[in-house]
Amino acid sequence: DEEFDELCFEFGLELDEITSEKDIISKEKGEEKAKGASDVVLYKIDVPANRYDLLCLEGLVRGLQVFKERINLPRYEKIIPAEGEGQRLIITEQTAQIRPHAVAAVLRNVAFTKDRYDSFIDLQEKLHQNICRKRALVAIGTHDLDTVSGPFTFTAKAPSEIKFKPLNQSKEYTASQIMDLYRTDSHLRHYLHLIENKPRYPVIYDSNGVVLSMPPIINGDHTKISLNTRNVFIECTGTDITKTKIVLDIIVTMFSEYCEKPFTVEAAEVVYPNGKTHIYPELAYRTEKVKPEYINKKIGISETPSSLAKLLTRMCLKSHVTGNGNHIEVEIPPTRADIIHACDIVEDAAIAYGYNNIQMVIPKTYTIANQLPLNKLAELLRLDLAAAGFTEALTFALCSQEDIADKLGMDISATNAVRIANPKTAEFQVARTTLLPGLLKTIAANRKMPLPLKLFEISDIVVKDPNTDVGARNYRHLCAIYYNKSPGFEIIHGLLDRVMQLLEVPPNEENGYTIKAAEGTAFFPGRCAEVFAKGQSIGKLGVVHPDVITKFELTMPCSALEINIEPFV
Repeated sequence: DEEFDELCFEFGLELDEITSEKDIISKEKGEEKAKGASDVVLYKIDVPANRYDLLCLEGLVRGLQVFKERINLPRYEKIIPAEGEGQRLIITEQTAQIRPHAVAAVLRNVAFTKDRYDSFIDLQEKLHQNICRKRALVAIGTHDLDTVSGPFTFTAKAPSEIKFKPLNQSKEYTASQIMDLYRTDSHLRHYLHLIENKPRYPVIYDSNGVVLSMPPIINGDHTKISLNTRNVFIECTGTDITKTKIVLDIIVTMFSEYCEKPFTVEAAEVVYPNGKTHIYPELAYRTEKVKPEYINKKIGISETPSSLAKLLTRMCLKSHVTGNGNHIEVEIPPTRADIIHACDIVEDAAIAYGYNNIQMVIPKTYTIANQLPLNKLAELLRLDLAAAGFTEALTFALCSQEDIADKLGMDISATNAVRIANPKTAEFQVARTTLLPGLLKTIAANRKMPLPLKLFEISDIVVKDPNTDVGARNYRHLCAIYYNKSPGFEIIHGLLDRVMQLLEVPPNEENGYTIKAAEGTAFFPGRCAEVFAKGQSIGKLGVVHPDVITKFELTMPCSALEINIEPFV
């Protein structure tokens, strides 16, 4: 296990955990549910999102074998069948409005076993979630070619006109009934919205009118793949042609190793509505040239061109030195759609060289790091507030609308709060505009503690501001609260004086701070004051209004102070 963990790390992956189905279920649902689950050891491996070629066991093993120099990178070949013998997929113009692109390919004489079959289905699922953006950009359909006869037609029809037996169902349904059938399906219901409200649904037929699939929802049962399937017809339909081609390339390159002639794919011809034809899969190899010194400089190493070429070859990028060692010519295989720029090649060279083997050096910049003044002030104040006997709390920056408006006796529109577009819970609807609710909620959660409770927090609040480029602005606030059998206004007032003393702000009007009687919806009438310093209002202090106290489920009186500390930086 340790060796494998080390190997994954060297290859730029992370072995997340070593577990088993039983462990996973017992963690999530408890010991009871886990009874009878398998004890087989599972490796959970984190793969970077751009490496689609490592999303299945076949690709991962192949990558690691090449990395360990045990095998050479296979050469993927497409075989173009004789005229009139290959499979054709004809796209009609009806698809243009809903899912315009389609590509196809055939894997001949595949030998499936249970594990290979599971891996094949699993890869499709992983691609659907990842590059296919939950099937919105691409949907994959794989079929038993021997159960149907080409040419195939990709078209779009009214839901009532489409009728077939969906995968693993016992009877035929129309497309509209299929939608109703899967509305409660935990897995498929997430994809229904992609075509649900369209006048026509995409559908693929063979020459006898047998439905292969209704992308992106479900395949037909007729063409279902089993362990005995020998010839697989793969179609990918989508709204983004580039991604559709990548997905097809990944599937055929990963599973062509099980064909009778390994790593060969039979091409299929796609006929567009305008009559043009194209052969897929593209399986395009391309070459890029990179200067060795560019690689060395970016990584901070000094390797010879030939050893850099060797490093790249271990990363599935077959490379050799050309032009007296001035260039490295890199061949990018169809499995590596993530290589877009020279820096992607440099990254792979760095992984093969080993991040841990790169010498650490001090950067050639003449700067000394410094704490942000606002953070430094906040840190200093925190220590002194703690010394004054107050306990620091850290509360969530998001809260519910009630917390900052209704419970404090204000209207939500007056708070100028930033709202979250699609909040996951009612507790996190807006960004806080004041720290007071967070501290009141903290007290409510700690009512069993002995009195008095003295809490403070120094954190950011957020308000809308149309003059900033992001439309909102943060302010660093200091909030303190005293909760006891009596309101203790003098304790909070004393804390304000202590803070001002520490900030060296004298208690006078000219260049110091003053407090003046004021009204605040959260405070008791006649027991609220506004704090002025540096010629501006910086906040309020006072006895909290009984209505506010009861709304936060508290029973004792309390007083609070909240000021903005930014003017003192």
